[in-house]
Amino acid sequence: MKKLILSSFLVLCCLFSAHTLGDKSDAKGDSAVGENQVEKSIERLIGNLIRKNLRGNHYTNKKLDDGISENAFKEFIKKFDYSKQFFLAKDVKTLEKYKLVMDDQMISGNHKLLNETVQIYNKRVDELNAHREKVFKKKFNFNEDEVLELDPEKRKYAKSSKELFDHWRKVYKQAVLMKYIAVMEGQKELKEGKKDSKGKKEKAKTAKKDKKKGEDKILTDKEMREKAHKSVNEKYERFFTRLKKDDRTDHLEKFMNAMTNVYDPHTVYFPPKRKEDFDIDISGQLEGIGAVLQEDGAFIKVVRIVPGGAAWRQKGLEVNDVILFAAEAEGEPVDLVNMRVDDAVRYIRGKKGTEVRLTVKKADGSRKVIPITRDVVQVEASYAKGSIISHKDLGIKVGYIHVPKFYRDFNDPTKNCTRDVQMELNRLKKQNINGMILDLRNNGGGALQDAQEMSGLFIDKGPIVQVRGRDRIQVLADNNEYTKETPITYDGPLIVMVNRFSASASEILAGAMQDYDRAVIVGGEFTHGKGTVQAIAPLNMHPMFNLVSKDLGALKITVQKFYRITGASTQFKGVTPDIILPDPFGYAENREQDLDYSIPWDKVKPREYKKWDKFSYSLPILKKRSGVRVSKDDGFKKIQESVSYLTKRREDTKVSLNLKKVLKEDEENKKITEKLKNEKVDKKIIVSDFEQSLMAHENVRESDKKRWKKDFEKRKEDWVESLAGDPMIGETLFIMDDIINQVQGKKLSMVK
Repeated sequence: MKKLILSSFLVLCCLFSAHTLGDKSDAKGDSAVGENQVEKSIERLIGNLIRKNLRGNHYTNKKLDDGISENAFKEFIKKFDYSKQFFLAKDVKTLEKYKLVMDDQMISGNHKLLNETVQIYNKRVDELNAHREKVFKKKFNFNEDEVLELDPEKRKYAKSSKELFDHWRKVYKQAVLMKYIAVMEGQKELKEGKKDSKGKKEKAKTAKKDKKKGEDKILTDKEMREKAHKSVNEKYERFFTRLKKDDRTDHLEKFMNAMTNVYDPHTVYFPPKRKEDFDIDISGQLEGIGAVLQEDGAFIKVVRIVPGGAAWRQKGLEVNDVILFAAEAEGEPVDLVNMRVDDAVRYIRGKKGTEVRLTVKKADGSRKVIPITRDVVQVEASYAKGSIISHKDLGIKVGYIHVPKFYRDFNDPTKNCTRDVQMELNRLKKQNINGMILDLRNNGGGALQDAQEMSGLFIDKGPIVQVRGRDRIQVLADNNEYTKETPITYDGPLIVMVNRFSASASEILAGAMQDYDRAVIVGGEFTHGKGTVQAIAPLNMHPMFNLVSKDLGALKITVQKFYRITGASTQFKGVTPDIILPDPFGYAENREQDLDYSIPWDKVKPREYKKWDKFSYSLPILKKRSGVRVSKDDGFKKIQESVSYLTKRREDTKVSLNLKKVLKEDEENKKITEKLKNEKVDKKIIVSDFEQSLMAHENVRESDKKRWKKDFEKRKEDWVESLAGDPMIGETLFIMDDIINQVQGKKLSMVK
C-alpha cells in the first residue's frame, strides 16, 4: 500500500511536493498523432493510479464497478452543466450510452465520454454565443409578465435549441433589468448627492473616478437602458470566451472527480495547478510576489498588494496596474492577455529568491517593466489573532483568540497554529484575564496534529480523538511538546465558539473540550459535521513518473474517520453546542449531511478519560440565564428575523422580468433589509491589545517596519469594528461572567 500522510479537514501534508515539471512552452512534438498517444498514455496512467488508491486505501472500501460508474455519470454531467443551461435533453440521452463504462474508460484511458461531451459542450457554447449576438441586437421589453426560474433542480434540460435559447433570452433580460435598476439608482444618488459628510467624501472620490470615464453626467432613460444593455452584452461575451479557455486538464479533472466524489465528497483529484493552490491553503503561505490578481475582461489586474510581501517592498507594482507580460529574469516574456487568472499566476509565482519581470500598464496608460525578487508571502487572514475584550456592563477582562484555520508549515515544525495560540495564551495571561474565549467560527479545519496538540494546551493529559481506518482504531492523546514543562498552558474558565462552518479539526477540539467538561461550547445549532480524515497520495511517486516526465498531480483521499472519546463520530452530525445561540446563517443548507455521498454517522467503543475537576459550574443555569438574555436582545431578534426572511427568499426561486413588479419587490425588500440592520444596536464590547500571530510578521524587514505598522493599524481597526458589534461575542461575555461567578462560589439568580 502506498504510504499516506494523514490530515484533518484539508490534507495534513504530502510526501512529495507537486511542482510542475512539464514544459509550459508552446513547443510541439513531432506530430499531432504522437502528442495524442502520449496524452492518452498519461491519462491512462493517472486513471489507473487513482483506481489503485481508491481500491487500496479509501475508507469505505467500495468496489469500482458499474454502480459507481452510473452514479459518477450523473456527477459528470453536473460538473459540466449543473445549471442545465448548456446541454439539451437529447445531449444527455446521447451521452448516457457511456454511463456504465466510466470505470472502464478511466482504466483504459480511452475517454470517449469525455471527448464527446467536450465536443457537444463546445458546440452549445458557440451556438449560445452566436444567439447572444442576435438577442442583443434588439431591446428588451420590461413591461411583459415573464418569470425566470433560477433553481436548476426545478428545471429540466431543454428539449430543443429553441427552448434553450428562450431560457438564455430570459437570463440576459433579467441581467439587463438588474443592471438598468442599478444604473437608475446610481443616477438618483448622482442627482441628490450624499447627505452625510462621509458620504460626501465617498461621493467625491467616486465622481473623480467616473469623471475620467465620462460617467459623471446625468443620463436620459434611453441612455441608461443602452448602458445596461451594452454592459451585460459585453459581460456575457467575456463569459462565453472564458468557457472556451478550459483545456484538456480542466476537462479531465471533471471526469476524474466525478468518479472520486461518488466515494465521498472529499475525495478529490488535484491536477498540478490545483495541488499548488491546496499547498498554499494548508500552509497559509506561498512563494511569489505578494499580489492579489483578478481578471478584468481580457486583462489581469492587480487588486491588492499584500503588506510585507515582495511587491510591497519593491514598491513598483500598484493596485489597478494591468499585467501584460511575465518573464523569468532574462527569459522570454509570456503574454498574459486573454489568459485566465489561475493560469497567469503560475507564470508569476515562483521559488523564493528568483526574479520575475512584469510588464505592466499603469493607470495613466504608460508601460513599465518591474523586476520583483520572489519571496515567501504570508496569507495573513489564515493566522491566529488575539485581543483583550470586555463589556461595558460587566467587570471582567477576557482573553479572546480567533483561529481561522489549523495551519502548519510542514517544512518548518516551529511554524504552526498551536505554537502561535500558546504564545498568545501566555501573553494574555500576563494581563490578568478572568477567562478565555477561543473562537473557531468559520474554521474549516486543517492539520490534525494541531487539533490534537492545541487541545493539550487546556487539559493535563488524556485521549483527544479516535481515528478509525479500515482495519484498526488509533487513539490520539495529549502528548503536546509545547506543554512539557507545564502540563497545561491555560487552566482558567474557557469558552469555545463554533458555528455551522466549524469543521473537522475544529470539531475535534470542540468535541474534546466538551467531553472533558473543560469548556462551554457556544454557537449555532450545530457544527458542520465533517468527521473524515484525508491523505495526499502524490501520483508522481509511481515509477512510471520518471518515464513521462510530467507532473501527474495528486489524489486527496478519505482514509479514516474521526470519533470522539465518547465513541460518537463527528461525521455527519457534528458537535452540538452546550449553549445554542441564534445562527445568522440558519437559512443556509451547507452542512456535511447536505452533500451527496457523504459518509454516515456511527459509533465505536468509548475510551476511559478523567473529566475536568479543577473547578465546576452548572450548565443548566448557564443555559437558562443565556436563553432569557437572548430572548430580550435586539441583536438576536434581528438575526432571527433575518434568518426567517432569507429562508423565505431562498425558497422563492422564480424572479419576475417585469420592471414595475421588480421595483415594487425591491422597495419591499429594502424596507425589510433596513429594518433588519444592526446599526442602532449599542456596541458595548471594548477591544484592546490586538496582536496577530508572529508568522504574519516574520517577513518584515527593519526598513519596512513603519509601512507595516500603518497596514497593521488598518487591520486592527477592521478587527475591532468586527468584534464590537457582534451579538454572539456579547452574549458569550455574559456567559463567561456567569461561569466566573459560579467558579468563585457566587449564587446566580435567574435573569428577569
